[in-house]
Amino acid sequence: MQLIRSERLSDVAEYAYAATAPKDARLIFLAGACPLTERGETVAVGDYAGQAAACVKTMTEALAAAGASIADVISTRVLVASTSQADLVTAWQVVRDAFGTHDVPSTLMGVTVLGYDNQLVEIEAVAAIVD
Repeated sequence: MQLIRSERLSDVAEYAYAATAPKDARLIFLAGACPLTERGETVAVGDYAGQAAACVKTMTEALAAAGASIADVISTRVLVASTSQADLVTAWQVVRDAFGTHDVPSTLMGVTVLGYDNQLVEIEAVAAIVD
């Protein structure tokens, strides 16, 4: 995988602007990772950071089930149920920190509502691995 940056684009964004996968890679499209317990209950109700952390955990479990890890992710979309930019940034900081130096291209979006009761955060991801 190659993370792509451009000197002609702002360096304010805390992620690469694009990524490529090797031509022989197997792509893994993850469903939105939600902040749910094994019984389907929403965790960290009212807590954007707590739900983002739970989503990261769910995402890493789904990646592992597909034979991948967070280092194999080539893009993410972080959905946050809020009209407050501060809430989006709170969730984003948790996700960004989980990825560390593997700063994949990402989109951060405020949305009206998410699918589960009391859900505030969801993370979609695409990964690429070479078997």
